[in-house]
Amino acid sequence: MSELRTRDPAIFEAIASERRRQIETLELIASENFASEAVLEALGSVMNNKYAEGLPRKRYYGGCEFVDQAEELALARVGTLFGAEHANVQAHSGASANLAAYLAVAEPGATLLGMSLAHGGHLTHGHPVSFSGRLFKAVQYGVRPADGRIDYEQLEALAREHRPRLIVAGASAYPRVIDFPRFARIAREVGAILVVDMAHIAGLVAAGLHPSPVPHADLVTSTTHKTLRGPRGGFVLSQAAHGEKLDKTVFPMLQGGPLMHVIAAKAVCFGEALTDGFKTYQRRVVENAAELARALEGQGFELVSGGTDTHLMLVDLKARGLTGKVAEEALHRARITVNKNAVPNDPQKPWVTSGIRLGTPALTTRGFGLEEMRLIAGWIARVLERPDDAAAAKRVEAEVAEVARRFPLFAWEPALR
Repeated sequence: MSELRTRDPAIFEAIASERRRQIETLELIASENFASEAVLEALGSVMNNKYAEGLPRKRYYGGCEFVDQAEELALARVGTLFGAEHANVQAHSGASANLAAYLAVAEPGATLLGMSLAHGGHLTHGHPVSFSGRLFKAVQYGVRPADGRIDYEQLEALAREHRPRLIVAGASAYPRVIDFPRFARIAREVGAILVVDMAHIAGLVAAGLHPSPVPHADLVTSTTHKTLRGPRGGFVLSQAAHGEKLDKTVFPMLQGGPLMHVIAAKAVCFGEALTDGFKTYQRRVVENAAELARALEGQGFELVSGGTDTHLMLVDLKARGLTGKVAEEALHRARITVNKNAVPNDPQKPWVTSGIRLGTPALTTRGFGLEEMRLIAGWIARVLERPDDAAAAKRVEAEVAEVARRFPLFAWEPALR
């Protein structure tokens, strides 16, 4: 008998319904994944009960000897995984990791040169609605209209013109390999600090499938829940020279007590990422993305930059006369979950958009392979050919359900039905 079901049946049912949704749908949101049972066990552990302000063996509370062990393991593992001189694993999210990295090396009001959200960047890279655009003087670079690749010449010209304190590399909807050495050369030329946000590609970097930013950047930030397949949270890597300031920026400047159950789960995640099995998984993520991109192009879809080098792709729907909002809702009715996403120079509003973003980490975790990627491309084409046709969506939904049943997600799922 579930204690939660007895004490709070409404929340139990919400959780059970979300579990069924994850099992019965195809999760193609590029920033989502399925954490292992070991990660989830750590998240639900008694580590939740412990206050542990400060750093391992330098806490402001007693009784921290065992949470110290967990955090020290997380620090050692992430340092080994990425070859970092210093790490902080207490950031609650990717956004808070970015804020900590910025404030560790720059004062409010400094100039920040980051990738435009409209061109594939992230809110925290200088968008005016984010702290990054409110605390800092933001200047934005983007991609070339001709090929959808980062415009490094524009980046260099803007850096020389504005002499930023911070240059931010990384993206949330950019499907190509990022040239970190070139970013570093530009930053050195203008005397800027280079911060790389590798939240999306961290798993690929860990597996050696994307060049690492760590040798080139002053600070590197990431989430743990995307391609790394861990709990929701963040971390920051830095050169040793920035380590003490980084730690003091995370606490006490920005955060209070760390989430020790999440840090324990991060340690599990980093341990999993050090295995050969994780490297094999990441290779399959990239192979599946390449196959899905090819299959979509074969169905007549236009992909920003013409394809992908990573785990994600951006589909431009303008030529089909569709918006991202319409496409997301139509695919949702067929149990295919995607997110609407702006494409470069998008004429639509951010809550409408002209594209959808697709990624393969979550379905690869379930065991989906190349054959399934081709099926998915066909289903997407059928749904979006007639996005208002409920009967067509229902037919695709039935086929999706049949395939989803072949790839179980949770070994313990039947116990909570």
